Amino acid sequence: MAMVSPFGGLLKGDEGDDPAPSRIRPETVRRVLGYFRPHIGKVALFALVTAMDSLFVVASPLILKDLIDKGVLGNDLELVVFLACLAAGLAVMSALLQLVSAYISGKIGQGVSYDLRIQALDHVQRLPIAFFTRTQSGVLVGRLHTELVMTQMAFTQMLTAAASAVTVVLVLAELFYLSWLVALLALLLIPVFVVPWSYVGRRMQRYMRRLMEENAGLAGLLQERFNVQGAMLSKLFGRPAEEMAEYERRSGRIRGLAVSATLYGRMAPAIFALMAALATALVYGVGGGLVLAQAFQLGTLVALATLLGRLFGPITQLASIQENALTVLVTFDRIFELLDLKPLIEERPGAVGLKADAASDVEFENVSFRYPSADEVSLPSLEQNVRAGQERGEVTQEVLRDVSLHVPAGTLTALVGPSGAGKSTLTHLVSRLYDPTSGTVRVGGHDLRDLTFDSLRATVGVVSQDTYLFHDTIRANLLYARPDATEDELVEACEGAQIWDLIASLPRGLDTVVGDRGHRLSGGEKQRLAIARLLLKAPSVVVLDEATAHLDSESEAAVQRALATALRSRTSLVIAHRLSTIREADHILVIDDGRVRERGTHEELLAEGGLYADLYHTQFAESGANGTRPGADDGAEPVQHVVGGGGR
Repeated sequence: MAMVSPFGGLLKGDEGDDPAPSRIRPETVRRVLGYFRPHIGKVALFALVTAMDSLFVVASPLILKDLIDKGVLGNDLELVVFLACLAAGLAVMSALLQLVSAYISGKIGQGVSYDLRIQALDHVQRLPIAFFTRTQSGVLVGRLHTELVMTQMAFTQMLTAAASAVTVVLVLAELFYLSWLVALLALLLIPVFVVPWSYVGRRMQRYMRRLMEENAGLAGLLQERFNVQGAMLSKLFGRPAEEMAEYERRSGRIRGLAVSATLYGRMAPAIFALMAALATALVYGVGGGLVLAQAFQLGTLVALATLLGRLFGPITQLASIQENALTVLVTFDRIFELLDLKPLIEERPGAVGLKADAASDVEFENVSFRYPSADEVSLPSLEQNVRAGQERGEVTQEVLRDVSLHVPAGTLTALVGPSGAGKSTLTHLVSRLYDPTSGTVRVGGHDLRDLTFDSLRATVGVVSQDTYLFHDTIRANLLYARPDATEDELVEACEGAQIWDLIASLPRGLDTVVGDRGHRLSGGEKQRLAIARLLLKAPSVVVLDEATAHLDSESEAAVQRALATALRSRTSLVIAHRLSTIREADHILVIDDGRVRERGTHEELLAEGGLYADLYHTQFAESGANGTRPGADDGAEPVQHVVGGGGR
């Protein structure tokens, strides 16, 4: 167990628990600089404004020198007033230039963060579905959003602090111009603080990475527990005391890391503040002696002291640049880690579009498939509950073995077989959620790998058993399948799915919000909306993964009639566990252990007396003549009760 230091940080013995390497990859800095190229004009303008502001900063002490030596000591009131007004004017101009530089640095920081965010989101969209099955969504969202927000803020602060470097150079030059001896003595203090500064930087890098990891892990846990299904599971089966202990443990680790990061982050400014105080005392001590020795006048001493204040102020700002730079580099490194994860499924150059009126038969030729391993599709840092090394490097087993089949265009083929036989995997290959390990999957005579993603999505429509709806209106969920659909087409699709009467009875109709994951609807209502979404899309190939599983007998019969009409001229591949669906199939494929064991019609397979006959007598026949389970029911409160009654 980690030991906590008096400052809230983690002691050395705890550092081995870090799931990610603490060192930033050498190429990260080079890649970060590449994001500046589109903003080089703004960078140049920022440098110009910064240089002008620095000139005003170093001009003021010279004005003060003359104001004292020539104005005050020379008893020249007119000169005193003029130089005082000039100093005030320079201060106003400096303040305005600082606002302009802050605006430009913000534009640069926001621009770089925007470019990285868009690139990362586009890349994640192209990652295979296997990536999302392994990754904690909360951790991924934290990396793509929360960490980038932190980076943008740190990036802007870093640019602002970087502007101080110009001021430091000009101030040093003026110090040496006024008194090389005093300037040299003040600068001799700087090397004393270089070593602790370097140490602080290394510690900050380690703590920033670990703090991001811990925050991402807690965000993932909270998202799992507080979405509607997680909250329901927690209330039904959860252990509140144990879960609170887990929250406290993770929050405690974040607290310890954050306190340590804050401590080290403030250590550099504290060191330089001490340096500024010591240098100022040194200047007044040595410079005061030189004034008494008449080596230079009092105004020069005041100017030297003022310059020192304006030297160590920017140096203190430069101390914070280390913390901000490390935050930026660590976050960029974590995003680059994600960007370096290559998509397993990509659109080939020169891919062709499948014509809408083309015959859409489906063919599998000697297809074998294994699910990708963790190393191929995921990152350990995105799987917070998986220990480093666990499931890494493992090779998965084949779930399909040398499968060949043909689904003629316009026919309905049912897939039956034991659980885990490979039925869902076959449907995943048709929609190209995965590519086969070997062999070829064709639609309309075209290898799926030769087709554009857009044409494949337009050709293949899927209704799964577990329907997902966005936390939005019914209208928005339907239009997701076809954004240009008219009101009449929406109504027609809902009528075909036997859901329109329910929607029309709601106070807001199509503009009713369905809730998180559609949880304000019953299972059957969600399924009928999914079927309406499919009917609205009108694909030529339809994949139904037990799409009527959640319907009661009356709703199922109505939807089956609607599907029979809607799918009459379409190629359909249906995973079925109900006799009513199987009897309507033109062909039945019996899948077992990743192979097609039997094929034929219902009567032919019963006559063979093989695996299908066994499944029929043990599973399908028990469903009754209409193919529904006895007592089948939606099992959820109807939406009209939820919407009208203010909740469950």
